[in-house]
Amino acid sequence: MPPGSRTTRTRLHSARGRSTASQRWLSRQLNDPYVKAAKAAGWRSRAAFKLIELDDRFGLITPGCRVLDLGAAPGGWSQVVLRRGGPAARVVAVDLLEMEPLPGATLLRGDFEEEAVEQALRAALEGPADLVLSDMAPNTTGHAATDHLRIMALAERALDLALKVLKPGGAFVAKLFQGGAEREMLARLRRHFAAVRHAKPPASRKESAETYVVATGFRP
Repeated sequence: MPPGSRTTRTRLHSARGRSTASQRWLSRQLNDPYVKAAKAAGWRSRAAFKLIELDDRFGLITPGCRVLDLGAAPGGWSQVVLRRGGPAARVVAVDLLEMEPLPGATLLRGDFEEEAVEQALRAALEGPADLVLSDMAPNTTGHAATDHLRIMALAERALDLALKVLKPGGAFVAKLFQGGAEREMLARLRRHFAAVRHAKPPASRKESAETYVVATGFRP
């Protein structure tokens, strides 16, 4: 290498200027049957099918249920609850990101761990929740162990809140990444719920490390 010269990293782009990673993502989206089905059915995201499949298996959503949806943007899971829970269902959706209005749901923007946001979501629920949902996930780094620890921290935070707001017999669902750090959380869940199970709904991409923990029969 000539003296004084520097190495440079070249980022590959497609003919239209997209990075190869972006191009792969776009191709996957365009060819994903769940993306097409979500658009046709009016769901805000393909993730709606994950909750549909979990509900079909575990019977989570009941008529007139009171549900807290954490990390709700863009609102696909809240849509599912509203459609399946009927006109009496009460949904409180919380996210750091702004969401388009969703008729029938109360949308709160902010960190649910902040006292003001927690007070607001409790007021909006107007009573103990039947179901607490968390589809939250961190921005991934590509390092499996790091990503696992980050999503476990989010799930633990969601569980902390669920233990405060759930009614006896209620349920909790949270997204996890497969790894070895969930032992402590699972022990907490088993202390407070009658049944704790893992599930990977068919709508989860096969190459994804995501899975869901489904805890039912809350015991305060």
